[in-house]
Amino acid sequence: MNIALVLGILIPFLGTVIGSSFVFLMKDGMNAALQKTLLGFASGVMVAASVWSLLIPSIEVSGASGGIMKVMPAAIGFMAGMAFLLFIDYVTPHLHLGDSKPEGPRSHLSRTAMLAMAVTIHNLPEGMAVGAVLSGSMADTGITAAGAVAMSLGIAIQNIPEGAIISMPMRTAGNSRWKSFIIGSMSGAVEPVGALAVILLTAWLAPTMPYLLAFAAGAMLYVVVEELIPEASEGEHSNMGTIGFAVGFVVMMVLDVVLG
Repeated sequence: MNIALVLGILIPFLGTVIGSSFVFLMKDGMNAALQKTLLGFASGVMVAASVWSLLIPSIEVSGASGGIMKVMPAAIGFMAGMAFLLFIDYVTPHLHLGDSKPEGPRSHLSRTAMLAMAVTIHNLPEGMAVGAVLSGSMADTGITAAGAVAMSLGIAIQNIPEGAIISMPMRTAGNSRWKSFIIGSMSGAVEPVGALAVILLTAWLAPTMPYLLAFAAGAMLYVVVEELIPEASEGEHSNMGTIGFAVGFVVMMVLDVVLG
């Protein structure tokens, strides 16, 4: 495994670690307007990454000459990704930050454990997306190495506010700074695991690459629509979430076009 591939896998996790380290700089709880801005920014990055780095390449590498068959693999993969995350969301007990009522089946897990499960559900599709793009660059599908790096870098950038959003409320809830930092950092550990799993299966997944890319897009957009946008738009300062979304979308779009 070459250095570029290793970096592509680990860079997003590094973003989560950097964001989680903000807890050492925090004296009080996170400002509500800042949290809305960061949630919006993460949403914008994920939407732009889903379109430019996943759905458009999925259509381009479908192999069909045109018409409905050219877009069908992307449509099928996208819906499958949405359905997969919906299923995971339904069968996994988890608790979103700021909520008092857990989702999923009843369980005796601690609040911390259910918070960790919610973050795992959130981060899994990001890791799969990075792995899919890296696999596409290795499988000679037209996805360039620079484009794959842009995807990893974009996910890493949006993981910085995500890491802060996870670790800082945990500190406010009474956990030590180090515990909050570790939990926040480990919330991103599923991403390199998911990316590596997809990459290791590249030889078998290469014929289904259009479906795989769109599947990752559907999974990521499920998280955006189900969790990030509602949290960014409810209550006060929702306009800051909208501004954050716009900035995040443009940042990821520019990265993909310039580096891709």
